[in-house]
Amino acid sequence: MRGVSVPAKFLLAASLTFLPVLCFGDPVGSVFVSGHDPDFHSTQGPNTLGAEHLIQDALTFARNGNTAPFLFLESNTDNNALGDHVDSEAGLIASGFSAGITPGSHYVKVNATQFATANLSLYSAIFIPSDHGGSLTGDDLEALDGRAADILSYLNGGGGLVAWAEDGFHTPTTDKSTPAVFGFLPFLVTSTALTEAENANTLSPFGTSLGLLSTDINGNFSHNLFTATGGMTPIDFDSGKQILSLGFRGQFSVTGVGGVPEPGSFVLLATALGSLLFAGRLQRKA
Repeated sequence: MRGVSVPAKFLLAASLTFLPVLCFGDPVGSVFVSGHDPDFHSTQGPNTLGAEHLIQDALTFARNGNTAPFLFLESNTDNNALGDHVDSEAGLIASGFSAGITPGSHYVKVNATQFATANLSLYSAIFIPSDHGGSLTGDDLEALDGRAADILSYLNGGGGLVAWAEDGFHTPTTDKSTPAVFGFLPFLVTSTALTEAENANTLSPFGTSLGLLSTDINGNFSHNLFTATGGMTPIDFDSGKQILSLGFRGQFSVTGVGGVPEPGSFVLLATALGSLLFAGRLQRKA
């Protein structure tokens, strides 16, 4: 390279050598959790269309462009005997999804036993039904909580997760234990049960960016709030400005979440090229 000093050549070579490493950040996971139960209201109303949109937009965010089927956890519909519950699978179907193993709008359904050994990396997201309104049972929740560490690893590998309302209104576990609601996300331990009509709910700017409309988050019922974020971003609020839904894309840990990893390549490469240019000018002056 004419007119460039040896140190500058070395700097350029070093910058090009490390560029592939610097240009790409770690994989990021995407999580959408909510006190809404659209898996109930997408078939039972009154606002079926809004509930369907909630399911669709939540999954679009969580899957983050991955077209692999998502994993749907449902052991049975025993919650229906409690009243105010329906089969969550019907809500998925009403929202345009179907069972299947090919890419696209498909899901693979597993029960709690199968979930315990499922290879999460095969799926674009995990879809967790509501326990108030939907099919999430005590055994399902116990299975989820038992794989909390695996779920965090899956998310940090680029996986996604959608979870709907959890207030404890589900059939008990077989072993009579009491699994924690949202216990599969250890940093999110601040949910509070509250059933309320969805009137005057509002979206945050982040919620709007997900494609949600005010009509999607009003007109039905919700069943829990979040009193802290765990570092996640609020998506929508009830009429009292309490958090109904949270979302985040980035890295996750047992204590909270971190920002989306930003590759440092642009800063470092600019520094390297700047030094190269400066060295070249010195060489020409010499």
